[in-house]
Amino acid sequence: MIAQFLAATLALATSQVPVAAPAGRGGPQLSLPFPSGNVQTYNIIQWDPNQLPRLYERSDQLPLTDEELTKLSQAGFEPAQLVKMIEERRCACDASADGLIRLKKAGVDKSVLAAVSRHGLAPNRALDLLVTLDFTGESRTAREAFLYFFVDDGDVTRVFTANIPELLQRRNSHETMVDRSDILVARTVRRVQLAGKVPLRTYGPHKVLVAASGSPTLTHPNQLNPQELAKAQTYTFDYPRASLQSLCRLTAGYRRDAVLAYKWNFEGSRFECEWN
Repeated sequence: MIAQFLAATLALATSQVPVAAPAGRGGPQLSLPFPSGNVQTYNIIQWDPNQLPRLYERSDQLPLTDEELTKLSQAGFEPAQLVKMIEERRCACDASADGLIRLKKAGVDKSVLAAVSRHGLAPNRALDLLVTLDFTGESRTAREAFLYFFVDDGDVTRVFTANIPELLQRRNSHETMVDRSDILVARTVRRVQLAGKVPLRTYGPHKVLVAASGSPTLTHPNQLNPQELAKAQTYTFDYPRASLQSLCRLTAGYRRDAVLAYKWNFEGSRFECEWN
């Protein structure tokens, strides 16, 4: 099942991602939603594989939002009632000056605004990222030795990279499974997990591009060659100003090469986020 899912993901991504000549080689450059100026690079293999993000245990009543608070206020709930709700549930609201002005213009009472300012959740400064790498088959190294994911963040492109051969040589917390999607051949799957934080300073929509490359020095998606870009996937997520949980999961799959059995090929990825 793992192999079939990754193959389907790769096929979809290949049909959607345009191919362009790598930057600086005389060909047309790909227009990607990443700023071309400042770059910040992070080496994710230094993340602690034993400190996975704590999963939030959901309660029956999640924090109020700006929209819910405005709706309750306009529905005639007394300010004291709303203040009590905020104290009990907190508020995943925009407590900035602009956010409070919007609530005031919507008719929210000043005592409720004070409660939002006091009990609102702190603004998000980073998201927790759990990276899962699955290596299917008995091989020793990866054909594309470096895994990258690029995140746009305003005028900055944040570049996260992992040296796969170095990662596989280290003692990482991992588990071994068996892929039985082929009824005739059972394949061993080695899973490595890394957990860390991705700093983000802008809220709203963000683009993520996940790619494997043989180059150790990429600083922008435009530097991917056509073959690497054809196997890359692009994702979009909406980063909230405040939330109890900000957890994203990136899964990348590698499979043993059909010809060079001692090498794994990058097969595809999946990226998803959960906010509460």
